[in-house]
Amino acid sequence: MAYTSLCVTGRILHPSCPETKPKPPGDVEGSPCPHGCCTRLAPALVWISGGFLFQRIYYLSLEFYMGRTLQNTMINLGLQNACDEAIYQLGLDMEELEEIEEDAGLGNGGLGRLAACFLDSMATLGLAAYGYGIRYEYGIFNQKIRDGWQVEEADDWLRHGNPWEKARPEYMLPVHFYGRVEHAATGIKWIDTQVVLALPYDTPVPGYMNNTVNTMRLWSARAPNDFNLRDFNVGDYIQAVLDRNLAENISRVLYPNDNFFEGKELRLKQEYFVVAATLQDIIRRFKASKFGSTESVRTVFDSFPDQVAIQLNDTHPAMAIPELMRIFVDIEKLPWNKAWDITKRTFAYTNHTVLPEALERWPVDLVEKLLPRHLQIIYEINQRHLDHIAFLFPNDVDRLRRMSLIEEGGTKRINMAHLCIVGSHAVNGVAKIHSEIVKTQVFEDFAALEPEKFQNKTNGITPRRWLLLCNPGLAELIAEKIGEDYVRDLSQLTKLHKFVDDDLFIREVAKVKQENKVKFAQYLEKEYKVKINPSSMFDVHVKRIHEYKRQLMNCLHIVTMYNRKPPRAPRGQAAPGYHMAKMIIKLINAVGHVVNNDPVVGSKLKVIFLENYRVSLAEKVIPATDLSEQISTAGTEASGTGNMKFMLNGALTIGTMDGANVEMAEEAGEENLFIFGMRVEDVTELDKEGYHAQEYYNRLPELKQAIDQIRSGFFSPKEPDLFKDVVNMLFHHDRFKVFADYEAYVKCQEKVSELYLNSKAWTKMVIRNIAAAGKFSSDRTIKEYARDIWHVEPSDLKIPPPNEPRDAGEDKTPNGTAA
Repeated sequence: MAYTSLCVTGRILHPSCPETKPKPPGDVEGSPCPHGCCTRLAPALVWISGGFLFQRIYYLSLEFYMGRTLQNTMINLGLQNACDEAIYQLGLDMEELEEIEEDAGLGNGGLGRLAACFLDSMATLGLAAYGYGIRYEYGIFNQKIRDGWQVEEADDWLRHGNPWEKARPEYMLPVHFYGRVEHAATGIKWIDTQVVLALPYDTPVPGYMNNTVNTMRLWSARAPNDFNLRDFNVGDYIQAVLDRNLAENISRVLYPNDNFFEGKELRLKQEYFVVAATLQDIIRRFKASKFGSTESVRTVFDSFPDQVAIQLNDTHPAMAIPELMRIFVDIEKLPWNKAWDITKRTFAYTNHTVLPEALERWPVDLVEKLLPRHLQIIYEINQRHLDHIAFLFPNDVDRLRRMSLIEEGGTKRINMAHLCIVGSHAVNGVAKIHSEIVKTQVFEDFAALEPEKFQNKTNGITPRRWLLLCNPGLAELIAEKIGEDYVRDLSQLTKLHKFVDDDLFIREVAKVKQENKVKFAQYLEKEYKVKINPSSMFDVHVKRIHEYKRQLMNCLHIVTMYNRKPPRAPRGQAAPGYHMAKMIIKLINAVGHVVNNDPVVGSKLKVIFLENYRVSLAEKVIPATDLSEQISTAGTEASGTGNMKFMLNGALTIGTMDGANVEMAEEAGEENLFIFGMRVEDVTELDKEGYHAQEYYNRLPELKQAIDQIRSGFFSPKEPDLFKDVVNMLFHHDRFKVFADYEAYVKCQEKVSELYLNSKAWTKMVIRNIAAAGKFSSDRTIKEYARDIWHVEPSDLKIPPPNEPRDAGEDKTPNGTAA
């Protein structure tokens, strides 16, 4: 680190400041410059033992749902117009070129897409950050709809190569599995293991117009040359080579499980594979930055948490906690207490769900077989943790059971969320209401013990992809009114409030929306052979199919509207699908088939199930949407980010008070959203009283009619009993209480239809929503993570481009791109 780039106080040096020596020990970080000229904290820098060192952030996620890269890169580098012109001069069409690129679908939905948005924001904010994950050979499956049923096809996204990545074989690392633990005089050793090699592939992540480029490093599994060659020694060379696939299967395919835990050995292998390779990489980088070499036999790790911040994106990378302890205790020979203190100060954990079936609980037997040393470490962590609880709460056996990392009874399991909470210095939910539920219900005992550990970090989306890229017409219109700085500071959208009554602006916003709808209608006609009226309302429900997201309630409303022929207002309907609920997908398609072919309804109501929903398709549908469906049962959606994308792109929201909808209503005013249904406290009360679906069925004639039609085979005449399981679930096993909110939902939809007929009033509400969307930038979210959890300051410094000379004071920046 060049000390001359810093003021004596540790602030970024002003060119005229005479203080060019490093900060003396004991000086308070952030104290004023004695000359009054250096006013900004040095981002991502810490004072350690007589020198300044980088603070690096490592974001660990099993999913990065990146989508396409070409257009996003051009926008962030400020090259889009130049590239468009160059391609035009070659006689080519840039849009056609962009459509050729495969989506990097290395995620299931919200969690993976959030990780991608966060990488964009960390680079844009000048943070020295790395994303770490798995380079799945096959991403989320390609969904085909055949005769109304979902059929999965492999997503062979790498078949033509990936021009954005660079293999880094020089940083290939071994990862160990199986084996046994040996207690020797020199310490504990994990021996007789099976080795798999982790080959890193680096993808650049450019910040927006600041010449900062961070790195996403994805690991690919490779078998070592001697893998199973003992078989060759007995003559079975062919089998030995074929068995290499067993090792390389680790990075073969993404598990298509959204909000559901599947305890498969291969999945646990994937989770350990990514954290084992990543932690070796992090420690190598730490040693290199401290000593200029990784060859030192012993390292002082006291400064490790000051230089390394590791964020666990849900519990999937939770094995990083015992793995780092294994490295510190077994390899680096640190005392347990010191190793544990460093580990806790290094990790932070983001919780993404409150659904019990989504929380990871690994069987002890499986962990013992695959990672025997890690099980011992987890047991030791748990014992010390329970000793502490027992000291604070003597004789409270029930509390010990609730807070244990090991769940007894039946199959013994490790509660990975408990491991993350105990092993981290910060735990956060992803929306205000979710974080409150995490503290008061899901992890109540832990929050009572360490309330300062629990935080909220409301999710956000990157405005570069989700406005500039996907909706250039609206982005340009906003820039004409308030300038272009809002792209880096989305809170500036509040300036649009003064244009709510501007007739010209109202017409321009409506015109942009209509152009987007026409374009999307043309796409639908081409792809689905269904013609829809671009003047009709585009009512869109895009979510992974899951009972808690309540696509079934939307479907019942469609049936109700159909039964009211002709519908009270023209509408269009689109929805995506997901593998977990094939019967729901079939039902929606069956209803769509009847509705779309009914001559009485004609063009007034169409139902289209969007096949193979993905990032690039979202970029088409979101700008064209009039009404966004966010109708989960209150208290079940952690946050949602689709709701934010729709809001920013001028769609109005119909939704429950759940997830980030609550904060959207706070920002825009509840009167500017269509809020309906039970609140969290109502759901809790209904749970106490008992939810009886039959009562709603008996009381609501339109609900009864819709259910009877589905049950009798009206929508499946060739198979009258096809949907009996769906109906049975709604009556007897519906944890998410579709019938309880049905009446309120239908009435709210009537308000939507009424307002839509008044184009001017509708567009004014749209403008109020766009003006209130500033809070939901991932830039704001990452600033909060940086300041409250990682303890670094974002930087708005723009690194000079490579072709411009740098001043000596600028030669070293907080964004070192060391491998």
